[in-house]
Amino acid sequence: MPDPRWETLAETLIRHSTRLKAGQTLLIECVDLEDDTLPRLLVHKASRLGAIPLVDLKRASILRELLREATEPQLRAWAEAESFRMDRVQAYIALRGSRNISELADVPADRMNLYNEHFMRPVHFERRIKNTRWCVLRLPGPGMAQQAGLSTEAFEDFYFEACNVDYPRLAKALKPLADRMEAARDVHITGPDTDLRFSIAGIPVVPCAGEMNIPDGEVFTAPVRESVEGHIRFNAPTIYQGAAYDGIRLVFEAGRIVEATCEAGDQDRLNRIFQADEGASYVGEWSLGCNPKIQKPMRDILFDEKIAGSFHLTPGNAYDEADNGNRSKIHWDLVQLQTPEYGGGTISFDGQPIRVDGRFVDEELSPLDPE
Repeated sequence: MPDPRWETLAETLIRHSTRLKAGQTLLIECVDLEDDTLPRLLVHKASRLGAIPLVDLKRASILRELLREATEPQLRAWAEAESFRMDRVQAYIALRGSRNISELADVPADRMNLYNEHFMRPVHFERRIKNTRWCVLRLPGPGMAQQAGLSTEAFEDFYFEACNVDYPRLAKALKPLADRMEAARDVHITGPDTDLRFSIAGIPVVPCAGEMNIPDGEVFTAPVRESVEGHIRFNAPTIYQGAAYDGIRLVFEAGRIVEATCEAGDQDRLNRIFQADEGASYVGEWSLGCNPKIQKPMRDILFDEKIAGSFHLTPGNAYDEADNGNRSKIHWDLVQLQTPEYGGGTISFDGQPIRVDGRFVDEELSPLDPE
């Protein structure tokens, strides 16, 4: 009999995240899974519901080989085949393992740009994100436990606590914050090596409680595209396109990144990411992390961007739900923690502090504070 916590997670994915109905088609994409419990449960639940489950099994090591040898015609052919399938599903769940988070680290930057332009954009940005009810999550294993600095058993306990939160209750707790963000015009963020200003006036605000990511707990919007001014240093370690970076520092003028450095990582590669296209040097998302069960980074963005007391700023493509007009083949969530142990910091709306050192000033928002 499987761990009942898997049963809870599968039920959330089918009933809450994708809201699957009889007669609809669900694509379950599995990458580097070491345990098949969750996909089996999803197939069972979808079938019992009268839906049609499809399962795709992939390996990051094979993806690496495809990308290292990639040509534009090859990627267009692959995207055409995947797009044909994506156009015919109503729901999508991505289950990603973590056998080696750096598997794509030695894929040349020009090949990654081809992949983002000719595969990721048409299949995922233009089809999956816009036209399906989708949810993305990683599954626990020794690799993720090692990233988090925990034993495998302790990490599993943390994983299920973070992923199996009461999402309807969290949705109610997020609403007051979403209302405050809707009413705000100007945002000012200060902290260690950080002094950043931008406007969010007129940009929609979206609370997230288990609909598109597991774990979840954030409220996102986007800056007015050309309004971002100042500098910021991100203190959460990150990984993008298989390469690791620490201490990324960005300088903005009129919304555009004019300087990008990092304390650890390949600085030339970092700058090539922000030069991938015009939109890569502008911001497409800004979000406050609010999952009270997640309190420290582990170099996994699906967890790190939800850390209570954090926010993330995202160079690259904007989401349709909170669209500032920025378009790019990249979308990279960069996280700053503002709790005291990470140096603190203040977020102000229209000159009034709303969160100081990772904790909200207003008691109405306190349920979202770190536990």
